[in-house]
Amino acid sequence: MGTILVVDDEPVVASVIQRCLSRHDHEVYAAGDAAEAVGLAVRIRPDLAILDINMPGMDGLALCRELRAMPMLEGMRVLFLTERDAVAERVEGLDAGADDYLPKPFDLDELSARVRALLRRGQPPAPADEHKHILSAGEVALDTAARAAVVGGRRVALTPVEFDLLTCLLNHAGEVLSPEQLLQRVWGYAPGTGDSGLVRWHIKQLRDKIEPDPGCPRVIRTVPGHGYVLTGAA
Repeated sequence: MGTILVVDDEPVVASVIQRCLSRHDHEVYAAGDAAEAVGLAVRIRPDLAILDINMPGMDGLALCRELRAMPMLEGMRVLFLTERDAVAERVEGLDAGADDYLPKPFDLDELSARVRALLRRGQPPAPADEHKHILSAGEVALDTAARAAVVGGRRVALTPVEFDLLTCLLNHAGEVLSPEQLLQRVWGYAPGTGDSGLVRWHIKQLRDKIEPDPGCPRVIRTVPGHGYVLTGAA
């Protein structure tokens, strides 16, 4: 169970989400605008923020960037509520730091499933010994217990979903993983669901952070028509 912040300027929508998630034993707080949301976030330090993009004043995109800039909220996951056909809006949301998005109108069971999957991240099981939580390939190393990433000897700040995506690729280093496999293993989507664009965007974000030359990736390679493979080369 987790602490969740819901931000939507439509009180009815926020109330429905709050009641739905509270029934699953989450501690849910609601805010009607960005200013209220920032104050609540500082006080409750949520595990997950559910943000509507289209709000008066500071919109959800700007709010997400502000929350992401707060060190105390480093491990917080972000789910955006977007318009169903607004592809550009989804891209903007991911660029602002979202982990996932859910198009409106949405089914409450689908919302609950997305929330469960997001909250499962960032909570790896305790390792059996002090070495098993270290994953590495080439110059990329992850400490899954401390949620720390090091590339070429330098510490790299990753969002929760970027960390989990890189963990999955490291666990399968040398193996080509399709977008569908990554959607299932990292985001928790059921087979045949999810948007491959979500994977593509976060792969791009990862490359920008860990590749010496993101325009010519050597660590995470694309295998056309098949997916992605982590080679460990740098």
